[in-house]
Parts: sequence; structure tokens; C-alpha cells
Amino acid sequence: MRLSFAVLIGCAVCMALLAPARAQRTVPDTLAQRALACTTCHGARGRVSAEGYVPRIAGKPAGYLHRQMLAFRDGRRAHEGMARLMAQLTDDYLAELAQHFASLDLPYAVEPDRRARPAATPAALQRGEALVRRGDPALDVPACESCHGSALAGVAPGVPGLLGLPRDYVLAQLGAWRNGTRRASTPDCMARIAQRLSAADVPAVADALAARPVPLRIKPADTPPARWPMDCGSTAP
Repeated sequence: MRLSFAVLIGCAVCMALLAPARAQRTVPDTLAQRALACTTCHGARGRVSAEGYVPRIAGKPAGYLHRQMLAFRDGRRAHEGMARLMAQLTDDYLAELAQHFASLDLPYAVEPDRRARPAATPAALQRGEALVRRGDPALDVPACESCHGSALAGVAPGVPGLLGLPRDYVLAQLGAWRNGTRRASTPDCMARIAQRLSAADVPAVADALAARPVPLRIKPADTPPARWPMDCGSTAP
């Protein structure tokens, strides 16, 4: 009995001593702390990760990020994990979160993709680069640069940059627009563009974009072009 009583007293003393230390471990309730749920997949502070399907979100235009989160939440863009994460979040909170990531100005360190895949042929890279720079008038497909900026860094507030995106991510998104599992604001210009591309054009564009060198720092353009090449709901104010 005496031993049991002594053990109980010792435990009580230890708990009393540890209580202040536990109180000091309070997690700060800040937006940056909450955003750690995002960076688990998208990389530290929103940088791209080595996973080939996960894009960088740091420095993307706030309007674009906000629309994508709404699309995941509301079912216009299919991704089970993102849908669950966004399900209970309000429009205003998602806008705040989008602004947080858009404000991050970080060096663009791209993780090397070491997964084995067939190398793109010179002809495919040439075709992809032509679509990126000049488009294809015969297919009524504008150049990527005409909407995403001559530097492919995006245009604020709603057009994302294309440099530094994982090749497989670009491939998957173009495929999603082609088959209707990703939908944007009407008129959905990206769906129309993706559906006009041939099956060979889609990987050619992805390979050409992935082959482009990425500057250490890139920022979306502040000024849109004088005229967009086609009507697009994503470019609406």
C-alpha cells in the first residue's frame, strides 16, 4: 500500500511539473499554420514537390487558386482528396487561403523527376513547341503564350503559369479537359482547346513545357493582353 501510494504521489508530482511545458506547446492559430495541410502534398511553403502529379501553388495568381479550390469543393474538378479538404470551407476563407499562397515569393526550385519514361522524339518536341509558341490556326488552337503570357508565367488575376509544372500533371489536366472531368467557368476555353488537339498533340505540349528552363523567380504578368485570342470564362474579372 505504501509503495502504491508513493507511486501515485510521484505521478502526480510529475504531471504537475510537466503541465507548464505542455501549455507552452500551443500551436499558433495562423493562416500559415493552417496552410500546412496544403504543403504536405504541394511541398514546403507551396513549392512543387517531386511527385509528378502535384503542381506548385506558391506565387500563382490568387484568382486562379481561388477558382480551383471552389471547383474542387463544388465538383467541377475531380479529386477526392482535394474535395474532402475543401468541403467545409467557405468562399471567403478559400479566398484568404488563395491570397496567402499567391503572396509567397519563393525561388523556383524544381525537384528532378527521376522516373523512367520514353524520351520525347525531336519531332514531338518540335510540334509541342510550335503549339506553345504559335498554336495551330488549322485546328483553331491559339498559342499557349497568347493566354499564359510570353514568359508562360501566367497573367493575374486568373491565368496560371505553365513553367515548372510536372510533365505528368500537364498531361493529366489536358486529358481531364478532353474527357470532361475537369470543367472551368463558361465558356470553357481550355476544354475546347484540349478537345481540338490530337491524341499525339497532348503529350507533345506536355513534353515541350516540361523541357523549358525555369527561371529562379517567375511572377505572373500584371497586365492582360490587349485582346484574348478567344472568349474564356476564366479570364473574366
